Amino acid sequence: MRKKMLLIVAGLLTVFVLSACGSKSQESVRKELTDKLEDLSGYKVNAKMTLAMGKTPQVYDVEIWHKDPSYYRVKLKNANKEQSQMILRNDDGVFVLTPALNKSFRFQSDWPKNSSQAYLYESLIRDIVEDKEAKFSASKEYYVFETKTRYQNNQVLPTQEIKLNKDLSPASVKVMDADRNTIVSVKFSKVKFNAKFETDDFETKKNMTRAQIGAPVMAEADQKDTSFAVKYPVAELKGVSLLDQKEISLEDGKRVVLTYGGEKSFTLIQEKRTVETASASYPADVNGEPADLGFTIGALTDHSITWNQDGIDYRIASNQLTKDEMITLARSVQGDLVK
Repeated sequence: MRKKMLLIVAGLLTVFVLSACGSKSQESVRKELTDKLEDLSGYKVNAKMTLAMGKTPQVYDVEIWHKDPSYYRVKLKNANKEQSQMILRNDDGVFVLTPALNKSFRFQSDWPKNSSQAYLYESLIRDIVEDKEAKFSASKEYYVFETKTRYQNNQVLPTQEIKLNKDLSPASVKVMDADRNTIVSVKFSKVKFNAKFETDDFETKKNMTRAQIGAPVMAEADQKDTSFAVKYPVAELKGVSLLDQKEISLEDGKRVVLTYGGEKSFTLIQEKRTVETASASYPADVNGEPADLGFTIGALTDHSITWNQDGIDYRIASNQLTKDEMITLARSVQGDLVK
């Protein structure tokens, strides 16, 4: 009897040891991620990003190239439109290219080091490593971390779920609001670590030329047409409503000014002017930090955010909104007035 009991105990211990060997702790996965990042010379990744703003989610194809330590090329394209935009970081600065307008803008910025970036692998690892209170779970296929975001004012989008494949490549990310609704989701595919690059893969003029192949520059007739449909933010701020709307005729275009007030106030300006010939060889310098709006890259300061979409310039200005609130509103400027 005693011998039989010993055999049973030994069998249970064997099962326990084998099970333990087959799983990894949160700290061991963190350590592997840190080591992987240190050994990573660069990567190429494709992803599909969805912004759940408004009645209809907006879907974007994203192509990310990164060469260690600080070269980046991120191409954003609306899955249902021809419009695209590209963000580049090289030795000369951070650039945003808009091929359809043949325009480029340059930021003096530390992007992407200053905040979370849902589609950048090393940013996700940093989020995991720096959040000592992150939740961890493991399944047969994935390691899953729930972490705080590192946005400058993360009350609007405070939490994210980062899902990694067992080889530690990114699988998906969900960025959630305070009510745990998924606002930004990213699904990764075609992950290639330690990818090889050509010497000019991150050069500004070369990338503008490449992006314009198969995507013609906006026709002259479209450049001269300054009419546009007014758009309103779908995202709502508690106690804030539209107070006034004014249309102003300009010599070379049209401007619409929307004034919102209540518990907080802000102004949304929409403007379209005759497009002058521009060149990527002479980028315009922009004040502010690059802000990823999904469909485009905006310029974010303490009290404003500006961006261009479909040839129309947009600006939100406020002394009361946080940076995250301005980004949330900007992402949601896409439709009709909410009744």
